[in-house]
Amino acid sequence: MNVLGFGDNTVDRFVDRGTDYPGGNCVNVAVYTHRLGLDAAYLGVFGDDDLGTALRTALAAQGVAVDRSVVRQGTTSVSTLHVQDGDRVFLGYDPGGHAVRRALPLTPALLTYAASFTLVHSSVYSRTEAVLPRLAAGGPLISFDFSDEEEYRTPAYLDRVCPHVDLALLSCSHLDETATRTLLTEAVRRGAGMALATRGLDGALVYDGRTTTAAPARVADPASMSDTMGCGDAFLAGFAVSLLRDGWSRQAAPAPEALERALHQGARAAYHQCFVEAAFGFGWPTPVARTGGRDPSEQAPC
Repeated sequence: MNVLGFGDNTVDRFVDRGTDYPGGNCVNVAVYTHRLGLDAAYLGVFGDDDLGTALRTALAAQGVAVDRSVVRQGTTSVSTLHVQDGDRVFLGYDPGGHAVRRALPLTPALLTYAASFTLVHSSVYSRTEAVLPRLAAGGPLISFDFSDEEEYRTPAYLDRVCPHVDLALLSCSHLDETATRTLLTEAVRRGAGMALATRGLDGALVYDGRTTTAAPARVADPASMSDTMGCGDAFLAGFAVSLLRDGWSRQAAPAPEALERALHQGARAAYHQCFVEAAFGFGWPTPVARTGGRDPSEQAPC
């Protein structure tokens, strides 16, 4: 069993710590599944600046293969945030250089590479929607993080993505249980194999088209936590690894007891993530100055 994170990477800049950390949904899932014992790789685009180099170095140090990723001229994206009462609070986002943001083309060689993985994970921030049909047709299971933004929950977007996804992850901390169940049902009705909702302190729900299974959260004391960065990604990793070890495939849908077990493993992984600095540590001091999120060729003339 092996997992490929395909898509986004970023630097998480904690202004209260004066520290930059590697991150990004697809990066985090690759790291977390590797820490849970599976082989993992990351496929995406790195900037050629110092931050992009630091990101690649951090991933390699975690045992995640990055040899099929590419480096393009331009700056790396940066999420700026701080920690308040144990929770990470986002302050802003610099999207990085245009060339770095542009999606990685899925060549025949890369498609064959992706097909060698048991599970390929991507997200709304990865600009991979157009290649999902080809990825899914190649054979691997596909998981996809829909985040919590309404623009990624419209009928048009769900219809574009869900038919090619075996596991849809939706962050639903801002929704009540009724609205959450409705959203999960809608994702599966529009084609997803199953839909998982994380709801923070209210636990998690998964719907497989037949039944909805729920599990409580494991709650950490905010005074002892580092921060909540990566907790949702850790939940997904724990959930997916548990299902894979129970034999999940397109030909073998998870049994109810496997889904319940996976929810508890996801909650356990998210709990332990609360005590990790940022996504997976490996931070470095924030540079004193940064020119901004555009390629030099995009800068306005003096």
